[in-house]
Amino acid sequence: MRLVLASASPARLQLLQAAGVTPQVVVSDVDEDAALVAASIAATRELTVPEQVTVLAQAKAEAVLATLPADDGPRLVLGCDSLLEIDGVAHGKPGTPERATQAWTEMRGRSGVLHTGHHLIATGRFDDVEGARAVAPSGGRPRRRTRTGVSSTTVHFGAVSDAEIAVYVATGEPLQVAGAFTIDGLGGAFVEGVEGDHHGVLGLSLPLLRRLLGGLGIPYPALWT
Repeated sequence: MRLVLASASPARLQLLQAAGVTPQVVVSDVDEDAALVAASIAATRELTVPEQVTVLAQAKAEAVLATLPADDGPRLVLGCDSLLEIDGVAHGKPGTPERATQAWTEMRGRSGVLHTGHHLIATGRFDDVEGARAVAPSGGRPRRRTRTGVSSTTVHFGAVSDAEIAVYVATGEPLQVAGAFTIDGLGGAFVEGVEGDHHGVLGLSLPLLRRLLGGLGIPYPALWT
C-alpha cells in the first residue's frame, strides 16, 4: 500500500517509520494564510482552531495529489496540520525568536490544546489489498474517496524560567514547530504532561489514521512495510 505524506515534518515521518510505515514524502506549496482566509469567507465567519487545521490538512493533501501522476495505481495521500489553542487563539509556527519567546512567556505554567487535522485521500481501486472491504454501493468502489478527522490533545506546560526560555529559543527548535514546542526533542523537558492522544502532539495520530483508513474499507496493517 503506497502512502504519500504531504508534509515536510521530520517528526511525522519518523513517527510513521517507527510504526512500520515508509511513506513517500511530497511537500505542498500551499499558501496557508490564503487558504484560511478563503475558507473563512466561504463560511462567513471566523473558523475555530479545529476547523483551521482541517482546512489546512485538506489543502495540503489536495495540492500534493494534484502534482502526482494520474492513473498510477492505487495510492493514499495524507495531509496534516497542527495548531496550539490557548484561550481560543491559534498558535502556529513562531518563525522568529521574538515570537517564540513571547509564546513561551505566555504559555508557561499553563495548558493548551494541540489540534492536528488529518485529511486522507484514496485514489484507485484496492481490490487486491488483503482484508479490504467494499464501502461503496454495488456499482463498485469510487475512484476517489476522502476521510477527515482532528486529534485534540491537552498539553500541560511547565513553569519554565526566562533563562530556560532564552536558551531554548536560541537553539532554533521552537521557531518552526506549531505552538513553539516539541515533546520529542529539546522542549520535551518543558512539557509536564498530556491528556489524550500523545501521537497527535507529534503531528500525526496513528489511532486516528487507523480509523480514517477503516472508513475507506482499508485495513491499517496494509500500510506496514
